[in-house]
Amino acid sequence: MHKSLAICVLTTLAAKGLMAQLPGAVTTSVPAAAAQTQQDPLGRTSPQSTMYGFLEACRMHDYVKAAHFLDLRDNKPEERLKIGPELAQQLQEILDKDSQFDLTDLSASPEGDRSDGLGPDFDEIATFTFGKTKQTLQLERITGKKGYQFWLVSSASLKEIPALHRRLSGNPLESSLPAPLVETQFLGAALWKWLAFALLIIALFVVSGLVSRAIIAVFRQGFARGFNSVRETTLREFVNPVRLLLSVAVVRACLETIGPPALFRLYIDRLLTLLLLLGVAWLASSLVDVAADRIRGRASPGQEAAWSSIIPLFRRIVKIVLFLGAILETLSNWGYNTNTLLAGLGVGGLAIALAAQKTLENLFGGVSVIGDRPVLVGDFCKFGGQSGTIEDIGLRSTRIRTNDRTVVSVPNSQFSTMTLENLSKRDRFLFNQVLHLRFDATPAQIKQVMDALNHLFTSHPKVDPGKVPVRFTGIGTYSFNLEIFVYVTTVDADEFTLIQTELLMKILGIVETAETGLAIPMQENVTIPHADVTLPVSNAAPAVNTTQRDKP
Repeated sequence: MHKSLAICVLTTLAAKGLMAQLPGAVTTSVPAAAAQTQQDPLGRTSPQSTMYGFLEACRMHDYVKAAHFLDLRDNKPEERLKIGPELAQQLQEILDKDSQFDLTDLSASPEGDRSDGLGPDFDEIATFTFGKTKQTLQLERITGKKGYQFWLVSSASLKEIPALHRRLSGNPLESSLPAPLVETQFLGAALWKWLAFALLIIALFVVSGLVSRAIIAVFRQGFARGFNSVRETTLREFVNPVRLLLSVAVVRACLETIGPPALFRLYIDRLLTLLLLLGVAWLASSLVDVAADRIRGRASPGQEAAWSSIIPLFRRIVKIVLFLGAILETLSNWGYNTNTLLAGLGVGGLAIALAAQKTLENLFGGVSVIGDRPVLVGDFCKFGGQSGTIEDIGLRSTRIRTNDRTVVSVPNSQFSTMTLENLSKRDRFLFNQVLHLRFDATPAQIKQVMDALNHLFTSHPKVDPGKVPVRFTGIGTYSFNLEIFVYVTTVDADEFTLIQTELLMKILGIVETAETGLAIPMQENVTIPHADVTLPVSNAAPAVNTTQRDKP
């Protein structure tokens, strides 16, 4: 279940994350009034959208277009065509080598970041430290000839780019590699970086499994007493989330060495953030399983049925909350305004409640059944004209195993409103029989039978006779009626069946010993011929008068 949920969430959010990086999606947090004033054809309305457009143009190797994101006003028009593309390519290489550069750290507002300590028209791109000196690249907000404002890499930063590029250029590792591995480019990165990344993933697949199993083995030995009640299969569920977290940590550390392009690094960082948060939620859900097993293992025999009903429902609810929290945190890290999202959910709460009315009814119905506890998992009950054993009380429905060994699934909203008869909660079984003695039984025989029955029930160790176990309830149409009303002191249905069989056999023996019997309803036909009827000479049968009477 965890793997399926993680894959579904990963696919959905990865698609949303990539869409969030498009120029139209980068400025999703910009106020509506600012969005209406956007007129720049290149989308340079905010620091974030400006650098995204610049990196996207560089990725397409369109450095002429990328030069439009640089402030080249101090250069002559004929110089811009030569200097602009060169500076754009150098700036791309600088940002690709800076592992700390993150596009989403830049402001998505047209006003820029007012809390960075710079002027109102300046925003920081990246800062580089060399010993005690620092070099900062900045964006500047420019007012165009048509009156609208847009952001460009400042002219002062352009003067720093050549020297900064010389200091960061060169890679000792690349000088020792074959030329094809260095010169061949794919998505803006050298071929050797992609090969190194692929080998890293394969190595992590093997090493992370061994390391995670070793950590869990040490953890189990160190806390063996606390895990006596935990299933071995539950502990094995820790392997995959720990493996995922270790892989994310190692990949994140190795990215600084491999140095992928800035734009591609953005996508990898978003993916790693998603995997990290899902891994944490996955690990937390495994801890929930361990805690649930420990609680169930420590429960007393009388509380075991209650915990078996409560724990599965709340465990599912906690897991849903964990993964929803991971999703919201991922969206927040990707630049979405989760406060706006939550506010939108609050405004649309009524519509959601109406659309999911049945689902909510089933959810609260399940909580009602768990809270009121008319039945628990493992109880045998009667419901809606059927009977069966409760197997699971879920978020949507309750599953019941019938006597025919089929499984009936009843929505919780219906199950919580049914009249439920919990047969597992009875403390004893009623033994109620009516004996019909024949009409030819004498009072002495009836008294003999009653005395023998009273002795049988008062002397039996598993029978609670009460004050009057045997009663002479009346003279019926064809019999004398004796009613037996006692309780068998057992809660086991199979044991009651054996005791009931024993008592019935002894009752038949008592009736036989008293030399009487049980009355059986039957009919007898009596034919009375008429004496004054003269029959014809023919072979016709004599006329008769037929009557019927009941006979015991």
